[in-house]
Amino acid sequence: MRKQTKRAAAIVMAAAMTTTLLAGCGGSGSSAAASESAESTTSEASSEASTGEAAASGSYTDYSAGFPERVTIQIPVYDRGFENWNVADNYYTQWVQQEFGEKYNVDVEYVAISRSNEVTDYMQMIAAGTAPDIIMHYDMPQAVSYYDEGAMQDIDYDELAFYAPTYWAKMQETIETYGTIDDHQAFIFAERDPYYYNWVTLIRKDWCDQVGMEVPTTWEELQEVLAAWQEAGLGTYNHELIIGSFTYFYPWIEEGTTDEELALYLDLNVAPFTWSATENYLRAFNEMYNAGTLDPNFYLTTDDAMEKGKFVSGECGTYSFYMSNGTDVFTSLLANDPDAEVAILNSTPSIVAEGYTPYYYEYPSYGMIMGINSQSTDEERAAVYMFLEWLSQPENLTYMQYGVEGETYTVGEDGINTLVADYTGEAALSQNQNKDYWCLVVESITYGDEEMDLTANKSLLAPAGYEDLIQQSYDMCKANEDAGLISPIFTSVVESSADYTADLKALWQEAYVACITAAPEDFDATYEEYCQEYLDAGYQDILDEKQELIDAGSVIYAE
Repeated sequence: MRKQTKRAAAIVMAAAMTTTLLAGCGGSGSSAAASESAESTTSEASSEASTGEAAASGSYTDYSAGFPERVTIQIPVYDRGFENWNVADNYYTQWVQQEFGEKYNVDVEYVAISRSNEVTDYMQMIAAGTAPDIIMHYDMPQAVSYYDEGAMQDIDYDELAFYAPTYWAKMQETIETYGTIDDHQAFIFAERDPYYYNWVTLIRKDWCDQVGMEVPTTWEELQEVLAAWQEAGLGTYNHELIIGSFTYFYPWIEEGTTDEELALYLDLNVAPFTWSATENYLRAFNEMYNAGTLDPNFYLTTDDAMEKGKFVSGECGTYSFYMSNGTDVFTSLLANDPDAEVAILNSTPSIVAEGYTPYYYEYPSYGMIMGINSQSTDEERAAVYMFLEWLSQPENLTYMQYGVEGETYTVGEDGINTLVADYTGEAALSQNQNKDYWCLVVESITYGDEEMDLTANKSLLAPAGYEDLIQQSYDMCKANEDAGLISPIFTSVVESSADYTADLKALWQEAYVACITAAPEDFDATYEEYCQEYLDAGYQDILDEKQELIDAGSVIYAE
């Protein structure tokens, strides 16, 4: 049974401790771009024609000529703290108001949501009754938690199809597959055509050359290289403290793991500390720590800036990050060491130890998960659907992604859009190419052609002169693309997850650092002790509840 919205206030403090997805899951910047000319087959006029035809049935009110009375909708937008960027009021929000709002008699208000404190922001607004009309999240467990709090209303798919026929045609299968919770139609989604080669781990190739070794391709080879670096007085393996978005264990999942095990343990919000994959990971990193090849202060590396700093200073010889053409990692590295050279150690599929498969977190067919605020009126809900339909039109989507043709971007003979790098006028896009505005309908920019996307991404994801790194990463992803694992989706709320996630995240940080830094002879006892503590802190309740749902058939396994 769904809880009442008023309970939200009671868990705001717990929500403040919740670490949310910063990428990928969609937290990265832009990818390849949608071509206006390539996707111009669907027009706004045809969309309105479909709306008019559906209106003839008399089922829903036709607002294609505009609402008779002014309607206000509030649309969430992530605030990433970009310098000199007002997320709620800028050239593009004003353009949306002019092109969509004035046409349909709608006031479009953008509501800033802190990307680093997303859950806290939402829970405070839900408790106060001030949440925007769309409540969104990249992670299904958190989206389910919002729904379970009573923050979202049920969705009429026929109504959605009526007001947003283009959007519905693209997303119908995904919505019907993943959008139902406890037999309630709860969610709608942004389209996702994922690519994985923007996540890279750089390695100091010049250091490999210095010790007379090739760039490693297996876990065992990596250990040999790190040992040689240590002997030569070079740096260590970089490792940022893991506090959320738990995918660390994928390269350590054992062969023969069943779908039921994956349903029990794959969880971005709760680390599967007691699972064999975690033990394998912790044991491997404990060996590195005690060998002196892992950064001894890894647990103090709490963010990307610190990890990058250790790499460019020469303290560490590896660095993992979402690559973009705006990164300063290469210039900073060369400023400190003009002879430095880099290569790709691994991409999203990691290098693995002998006997393991390079499993990786594979995205489902959706990006952003969205629900409609339970307090939104019929007219506000209709206006939101109409907004998604309008944003789905190629000409509007391209404008939001690239801006003004000939001013902020150009179109080459190959049909690929190229941003004007030094543009600083009023139509300048945000630092992540306005993604936080168009992520409501698509997760990444694509031409619908893999080779064309790769060509475009070489310039979008790599600074000039480093395009081959994207090719290296692409080749690694392509070689292991069949190793992706899509997390099973529970169609009922796992209520114990909401109850224990915050406490388990705090315990995870303590436990995993203790296990990695333990003396070799103390590892087994340390791990076993923390396993029991983790189970007692609520993880056993989560596993038991998940098992009950699995036994009841309340889980979707991706095909």
